[in-house]
Amino acid sequence: MSLLRDHDLARAFDHASHTYDGLTALNPGYRAGLLRSARRLRLPDGGAGLHLLDLGCGTGASTRALLRAAPGARITAVDASAGMLRRALAKPWPARVRFLHLTAEELAKAEEGPFDAVFAAYLFRNVTDPDAVLRTVRTLLRPGGRLAVHEYTLSGSRAHRALWTAVCRGIVIPAGTLTGDRVLYRHLRHSVIAFDTAPAFAERLTRAGLTSVRTVPVAGWQKGIVHTFLAGNGGPTTTRERTQ
Repeated sequence: MSLLRDHDLARAFDHASHTYDGLTALNPGYRAGLLRSARRLRLPDGGAGLHLLDLGCGTGASTRALLRAAPGARITAVDASAGMLRRALAKPWPARVRFLHLTAEELAKAEEGPFDAVFAAYLFRNVTDPDAVLRTVRTLLRPGGRLAVHEYTLSGSRAHRALWTAVCRGIVIPAGTLTGDRVLYRHLRHSVIAFDTAPAFAERLTRAGLTSVRTVPVAGWQKGIVHTFLAGNGGPTTTRERTQ
């Protein structure tokens, strides 16, 4: 299967936006995992005085996690899918949260930022050029700023790949088919298999010039399938963390 990219992927998310929250709610630990990753940014003072970016915010689940992790911060949330953003905007938000219909590259050209931290959930395996997006993230982050990536990245073991395949075939794709979004959820399955393993993505972050790179597994059934990647824009040498 050829993966969906750019405008085709944005249109697929537009179409799926009305059922997306319902389907993700069927995933045990989905929202808890996002919150755990957002909290791993370890922002001081509840984020008071900080400006944060939620890159690829979708319907706002990641934005809500970031807001809970840093209730005093100002948050800019962006996404390339107008349909997903409409769902996000329909929810109640404090005035310090705003949503923009932009890609990362468009955001940089709009001279937004710099940001004290960037949170990106389920984004990088969906972009055509993840290295280019990482370079853009570095330009958007202030020196010493923090990045947390929450992403489907298989550990590299056959067992985790087999589990992911079984979950997609038995649950994800049938559920997506019922909502009329089979193409998108088949893309989900194959995009994870085709993307970096967790160690490879950590290396990609280091090659992009990010520092203090750490890889932390997400708990529950997704362990070995979803990871949090933490990095900084300037700081000490890369390390790897094996526990929560």
